[in-house]
Amino acid sequence: MFYSIRHLTKFRYANPVSESVMETRMHPRGDGSQRCLTFHLAVSPRCRAFSYRDHLGNQVHHFDIPGQHLQLVVIAEALVDLQHPAEIPPSLTPQAWDELDALVRNGDFWEMLLPSEFATPTQSLLDLAKKLDVRRRDDPLQLLRELNSALYESFDYVPKSTKVDSPIDEAIRNQHGVCQDFAHIMIALVRTLRIPCRYVSGYLHRRMQDHDRSTDGATHAWVEALLPQFGWVGFDPTNNLVAGDRHIRTAIGRDYADVPPTKGVFRGETLSELSVAVRVTASEVAPEIDQGLPVPEDWSVLVEKTQELPPKPPAPPQLAQQQQQQQ
Repeated sequence: MFYSIRHLTKFRYANPVSESVMETRMHPRGDGSQRCLTFHLAVSPRCRAFSYRDHLGNQVHHFDIPGQHLQLVVIAEALVDLQHPAEIPPSLTPQAWDELDALVRNGDFWEMLLPSEFATPTQSLLDLAKKLDVRRRDDPLQLLRELNSALYESFDYVPKSTKVDSPIDEAIRNQHGVCQDFAHIMIALVRTLRIPCRYVSGYLHRRMQDHDRSTDGATHAWVEALLPQFGWVGFDPTNNLVAGDRHIRTAIGRDYADVPPTKGVFRGETLSELSVAVRVTASEVAPEIDQGLPVPEDWSVLVEKTQELPPKPPAPPQLAQQQQQQQ
């Protein structure tokens, strides 16, 4: 299946800012059953964007806008070829625990085994683990499937119920959250079992017949756990799915802190407003992509022409962090 992806991000400032520095992780990965055929990044005000690959193989773009501006608009567009991954059986043999331990001993997976910024064991998490009977039993795959379903049943999906930097205890206490919270809770639980587990940032193509809980028009997040015979296998506790040919991966990391779609700072003293719009379109035939990056008509209200501002005298530097997109 081919997927055309448009991802628009707009920062609007109450007062002019004199500089914005930002990096983005919106370039779909090209590994496994997924290939990124084309990718374009457009920024307004216009600037030159540079790119590099981080240590986990994520493609990172970064840019600096030194002139004064009232808004910053970033539009990423990609064409991805995503084949159906190998079928995952319902379970493995009980000996799979020994195979997994041997795999971990012979590999370099420590980053995905240790606690991280948003996936740290707390007393609330340990209580949840006891409630859901999260312990080494049966086999790794069957246990992960059961945990995936248990989190789906135990927590409600409520958009905007948490913030981008909310700790997992907040979602555990309230028994609801967004896909970012579901992923962090599952990662923290799985790592207590000494199973390497990582955060995946990306997109989910929604179809009416699938009844997905996650919000349309937004980014998505799920997890990948290391399993013998199959390598990294994706689990989506928000929707109770094993990740398949609708899950489009952009970046992987220990947790959300490693893979935000946008991350940056601006120079100035002002309030800012963040708007995000995402559109994923599926096609069985590779569509043609316009190199000019046209903005969909229903998004035009989000992308106003940037007003040119007269230069002002230099002011003492005031750096503020850009808002980040929650997943």
